Amino acid sequence: MEITTIGLDLAKKVFQVHGVDGSGEVKLRKRLRRSEVIRFFAGLPPCLVAMEACATAHYWARELAALGHTVKLIPPNYVKPYVKRGKTDAIDAAAICEAVQRPSMRFVPMKSAEQQSALMLHRARDLLIRQRTMLVNAVRGHFAEFGIVAPQGIRRVGELAALLIGEGAPQLPQLAREVLIVLIGQLQALEERIAAIEAKVLAWHRGNEASRRLATVPGIGPITASAIVASITDIGQFQSGRHFAAWIGLTPRANSSGGKERLGTISKQGDSYLRRLLVVGATSVIRYARSAEKNGNAGWLKALLARRPARLVTIAQANKTARIAWAVLSRKTVYRTSAAA
Repeated sequence: MEITTIGLDLAKKVFQVHGVDGSGEVKLRKRLRRSEVIRFFAGLPPCLVAMEACATAHYWARELAALGHTVKLIPPNYVKPYVKRGKTDAIDAAAICEAVQRPSMRFVPMKSAEQQSALMLHRARDLLIRQRTMLVNAVRGHFAEFGIVAPQGIRRVGELAALLIGEGAPQLPQLAREVLIVLIGQLQALEERIAAIEAKVLAWHRGNEASRRLATVPGIGPITASAIVASITDIGQFQSGRHFAAWIGLTPRANSSGGKERLGTISKQGDSYLRRLLVVGATSVIRYARSAEKNGNAGWLKALLARRPARLVTIAQANKTARIAWAVLSRKTVYRTSAAA
């Protein structure tokens, strides 16, 4: 069988293979158990293997590339138009095989194990922060049920914890006190785990030259810089800073027809985690620009704030930060304020 292209539908246990030759004729339809995948592809001559860029895709891409195959990862949304009808593993594999042969198809670069490990730090930190927020809300709510309310801010929750053990502690039912002690203990343990993960992220950032260069951009710190570097395998896949910002989802959604340009809200495509980090960083830049008399971005931001809502200006600054980040990575330089500014 002269198979040139294979569409591989990934799963937890049962994988589906769809292979065609150079003329597009179907030569192979086969189901594989997870333990059979490596042995099956090791017996095939080198060919093009396409998969959806989903969970475990980067692992299988590295394994198959080590066997001599050319591996392409396709965004799942780009495969869906080639699904003819119904939803089965065989139909999905055929759609993947069809999509990879389109000349205008876009692909997801394969991530290394180091990049995935760095991203795992970020995902774990993000999960623990969400759990911390849930605990803080629970503690504040339970105290409020007994008429005890702390000022706003996550750092003020410590005042509530001090009420349980300090002198002059309010009268609380013993059962409620025991429950609150458990929740506050869990909150303190989460704080320690978050601090440990952030220390590992900072160490990875310091050991990566590209991440250190990104941290010179206003609005980008070690967390955002390391997340961007770990998420992007090759900055050359983006033709310009606008393409990079569009990939993150910070550009307006186009709804144009008949020669009329209509731009709406941001598309929110791509990586929501990177977009959130850039928006948070842009918020700090705007806060500093409002208070600074002379700043490279102060004039542009203040003029925009004078005629646009603050949240819209935040997105505009995040878009600008993403474009600057693309320039820093592609040109392998550090951020420098323009002479005019």
